[in-house]
Amino acid sequence: MNNKKFFAAVVGLGLVTLSACGSSSDDGSGSGNNSKTVTLVSHDSWAVSKSVLADFEKKSGYKVKVLEDGDAGQAVNKAILTKDNPQGDVFFGVDNTLLSRALDNGLFQSYEAKGAGRIKAEYRVDQDKHRVTPIDSGDICVNYDKAWFTEHKLQPPTSYDDLVKPAYKNLLVTENASTSSPGLGFLLGSAAKFGDDGWQGYWKKLKANGVKVVDGWEQAYNEEFSGSAGGKKAKADRPLVVSYASSPPAEVIYADPKPKTAPTGVAQGTCFRQIEYAGLLSNAKNTKGGKAFLDFLLTKEFQQDMPLNMFVYPVVDGAQVPAEFTEYGPQAKDPETMDPAKIADNRDDWVKSWTSFVLK
Repeated sequence: MNNKKFFAAVVGLGLVTLSACGSSSDDGSGSGNNSKTVTLVSHDSWAVSKSVLADFEKKSGYKVKVLEDGDAGQAVNKAILTKDNPQGDVFFGVDNTLLSRALDNGLFQSYEAKGAGRIKAEYRVDQDKHRVTPIDSGDICVNYDKAWFTEHKLQPPTSYDDLVKPAYKNLLVTENASTSSPGLGFLLGSAAKFGDDGWQGYWKKLKANGVKVVDGWEQAYNEEFSGSAGGKKAKADRPLVVSYASSPPAEVIYADPKPKTAPTGVAQGTCFRQIEYAGLLSNAKNTKGGKAFLDFLLTKEFQQDMPLNMFVYPVVDGAQVPAEFTEYGPQAKDPETMDPAKIADNRDDWVKSWTSFVLK
């Protein structure tokens, strides 16, 4: 879920998002099991409130060093290549679209984090070995520009099927499935919806209906989508975009002045659920510190801190989300899902096929 950092970056202050910043400097004691530094390797959307991280450091006695390594796919691939001599102790940010790749390559060692019993049942995986711990979830969904649809006296789409109707021709922008996490999620959602034999036909209809494909989320959302703050400045002309269910509350939270309601909405029938995991890296030097950090990620304090920092939802029972999320960006009631093993078996072939007829 590496594209949500746009929202975190708007806030800037109060978040710890970069390596070797603030309290994450090495204490010089080395990186062995007695080290007082625990190193987190992540994609570039990691963010936590300084006060929450400081509380962990005070209680545990560990300093946290963060190494950000690009988008989720890049970070996972690099972690696999360096697994024999890992960059850190804990990896955060492998999601269900990449999970099997990480597990099949032996990226993680077994550890059942304290508090794992409070993780909601629908997010639990790998229960026999506990190589990964679910940390957060989010929904990739089509967002729409409310003002545009009101002005044009057109009802916003509510489903995948709506998007191929003539009324929505040349309105949708999405991300490249081979280079973007939400782009891949939208492809997987369509495969889950229409099946192995039906998704290609669906995409051919989408292409015929004028879908626009750009490299990544930031370009799609901030430059092409007319409903975002950035899109308005860029005079964007696409009122539909593949983004997140948490994008509408972000448009409210970071607006100045704040609107009474979100300027964007979510087509609830177009959502695909992503789940992000963390794990103790194989050959981690500071396993004790890594385990303490994984325990921390499941505390109510951290889980309740995530929504306004990384724009994701907690996965543990009892963790509260901000009122803005409940009002403007509720989780999809019936999102498309797919078993990580099926994703692993088909992902590369699907992306190759998608590229061959969507981008050419």
